Amino acid sequence: MFISGIQQIGIGVSNVHEAFKWYRIHFGMDVPIFEEAAVAGLMLPYTGGQPQARHAILALNLNGGGGMEIWQYTGRTPMPPAFQPQLGDLGIGIAKIKTMDVQGCFHRLRKSGANILTNPSARPDGLEHFFVKDPWGNPFEVVQANDWFSTPSAARTGGMYGAFIGVSNMDRSIQFYQEVLGYSTVVYDQSGEFADWNGADGGFGRYRRVLLRHPDKRKGPFSRLLGDSELELVQALDRTPRQIFENRFWGDLGYIHLCFDITGMTEMKQHCASKGHPFTVDSSGSFDMGEAAGYFSYIEDPDGTLIEFVETHKIPILKKIGWYLDLRKRKKPENPLPTLMLKALGLGRVKE
Repeated sequence: MFISGIQQIGIGVSNVHEAFKWYRIHFGMDVPIFEEAAVAGLMLPYTGGQPQARHAILALNLNGGGGMEIWQYTGRTPMPPAFQPQLGDLGIGIAKIKTMDVQGCFHRLRKSGANILTNPSARPDGLEHFFVKDPWGNPFEVVQANDWFSTPSAARTGGMYGAFIGVSNMDRSIQFYQEVLGYSTVVYDQSGEFADWNGADGGFGRYRRVLLRHPDKRKGPFSRLLGDSELELVQALDRTPRQIFENRFWGDLGYIHLCFDITGMTEMKQHCASKGHPFTVDSSGSFDMGEAAGYFSYIEDPDGTLIEFVETHKIPILKKIGWYLDLRKRKKPENPLPTLMLKALGLGRVKE
């Protein structure tokens, strides 16, 4: 059993094709791995007990990093939160995107008309970052990173690098993310008010913030592409946090899950159960997602934030000629796929 990296962060939107275009232009998420209109029939614990029609696109940035699963209900109107989520509210509050040139990326996004929330500034570990919102109100942290699958052009971003996750009990949550997901390195653990958050929603409060990373390089077929990642846990110290998805369905507007690409689902199921976090959704084998296939499952963190695991079975390399990769046939699944094969995914890139 091993984790290859953050495969994607799910984002519930009101128009999947408009969102895909915006993320292509601004964040370089221009390689669709699959696009499918279907019924989500296995997520009943989180969709009101009823199957729900949806349209989803999984998009990657071949500079490296995780993808985005851009997700829209088609059988119902997706609901926004009943309040403005703030830092520390329970769930995935902010997605992280990596760049090697924070200042250049900041000026490019500002010139493009993006909604910039903060100027670049240093985090407690000294790395530069800033915050930006997409047109649907989803905040992103753009942060300096040094690991890349392909060298991006100046001022461009890579893919998903992690997330801010609101928690109610920091020590309990640290234990979960260390023991279950391997984020055992504490980069910083600080409490107080943080000037680098001023401008983000809730950024003027008092918080405990803990940045976690995994100490070793991930392994597995997509580890080179997905790369390193980090999670920033945030606990509000001067107010009672709210559940970002209270009284709403998975798939409604906002960040719906954090997904990890793994190998060894049976062992992962045993591992999670042994830590007190049993699977709440289990596809029980390979699940067809149109142009791709895999085995997926979900667990909840201590505050109910949804963590997805996907054991990828099949992905399209070049759909036009029927070139698909079946990962179940690999003799050494811990080894990364050849770089040229991963770069061939770019043959399906959507250009403006």
